[in-house]
Amino acid sequence: MNKPTIAVIGGGSWATAIVKILSNNCDRILWWLRKPETVDFVKKYNHNPNYLSDVELDLVKVGPTNDLRKSIEGADIVILAVPSAFLKPTLEKIKPEHLKGKLIFSAIKGIVPEELMIIGDFLHHQYRIPLDEIGVITGPCHAEEVAMERLSYLTISCTNTTHASELATLMNCRYIKTTVSDDIYGTEYAAVLKNVIAIASGICHGVGYGDNFQAVLISNAIREIKRFVDAVHPIDRDINDSAYLGDLLVTAYSQFSRNRTFGTMLGKGYSVKNAQLEMNMIAEGYYATKCIYEINKKFKVNMPITTAVYNIIYEKIAPRVEMKLLSDQLS
Repeated sequence: MNKPTIAVIGGGSWATAIVKILSNNCDRILWWLRKPETVDFVKKYNHNPNYLSDVELDLVKVGPTNDLRKSIEGADIVILAVPSAFLKPTLEKIKPEHLKGKLIFSAIKGIVPEELMIIGDFLHHQYRIPLDEIGVITGPCHAEEVAMERLSYLTISCTNTTHASELATLMNCRYIKTTVSDDIYGTEYAAVLKNVIAIASGICHGVGYGDNFQAVLISNAIREIKRFVDAVHPIDRDINDSAYLGDLLVTAYSQFSRNRTFGTMLGKGYSVKNAQLEMNMIAEGYYATKCIYEINKKFKVNMPITTAVYNIIYEKIAPRVEMKLLSDQLS
């Protein structure tokens, strides 16, 4: 049986890491990069000039291109790895027929802000892709550790677990272990929420709270995530599995977490705009905070941590004041 051709859409750290992972088992990877000059650089020097630049890519297997439609049409499996806020404009010229019959996996840990939809729902409604042909790639996993080939774990979710297993097999290698889940809603929402929590974790660090408080924050956070995903999609799930709790822990504590870094800068007094400019990277939790806050108006789940982050980012409440109010609500 021939191995499927995979298209990876996106040029950031996580997209680059996915291309590296797939290069172990796949014969053909079409890699869409937005800028023609980035495509030319990768073809000439075998690495991404902007992200994970130490990763050397196998151009026998990897075909960089800035032709999005050609990438998608030439693939059996499409992996989306662009920031959620840019997904809709990225796909604006793509029609439902271009995606028909393909497996679409999201490696995006965010919500389409214009639609207030997680990526799976957006693809299903906007492009009429059957739910059993949509999947989610979640951690716990940081791109930087993939680049160093440190042992990492991925969860591949799809309501059709045969499809999930197909991609899991292709991504499993010496330094990546994969598991399969059928909980596309829970894993995707949890991946979004952990970025919001990581901002809270960073803010606490920035204003001077220590490890003792961080432990209480995260133990409350996993309960907050459980309350929300159970309200949105009530199925039998173990919130302590690595796709939920593990992903939360690595994002809230790791030195590589851009959301924690963003939060730390806010806690130290940076404005939102200045923190974004200095990072020069997308912190998905910035967009996710407002989206989850708006979505929760329907479900009315008790979410004190998410609300605190929303108040700091969007209501401009002083981080020290808001974190003190939050600390009085945690147990």
